[in-house]
Amino acid sequence: MTLSLKERRNKASTVLVATGEINSETSGAMLQSLLPLVREGRPLRIDLTAVTYVSSAGLRTLLVVYREAQHAGVSVTLYGVSEEVRFVMSATGFLDFFETGEAAAAEAKVKAGNAR
Repeated sequence: MTLSLKERRNKASTVLVATGEINSETSGAMLQSLLPLVREGRPLRIDLTAVTYVSSAGLRTLLVVYREAQHAGVSVTLYGVSEEVRFVMSATGFLDFFETGEAAAAEAKVKAGNAR
């Protein structure tokens, strides 16, 4: 299977929507798409809702992006992480590196509740 990448921008951040598999054949293209976005300095959201598989090469790509983002002071948030992808990322410890949309939503809800 292939990987399709679509970029969207809004006032607050850049969103990269990935569809397909992130594997040894597709991870290079994903890295080439993500690194320039990180270097722009805007918060980056990676939508993985339609990603069905992430191999070790895909995990390495995400780790490189994470390290570049840390160096540049850019936040990277993963959204729509499926159960299968979440399991692989969690089992390998990679999920600990990233903020997820679910975590960000839960944090915002807590902050809103504390503001009352």
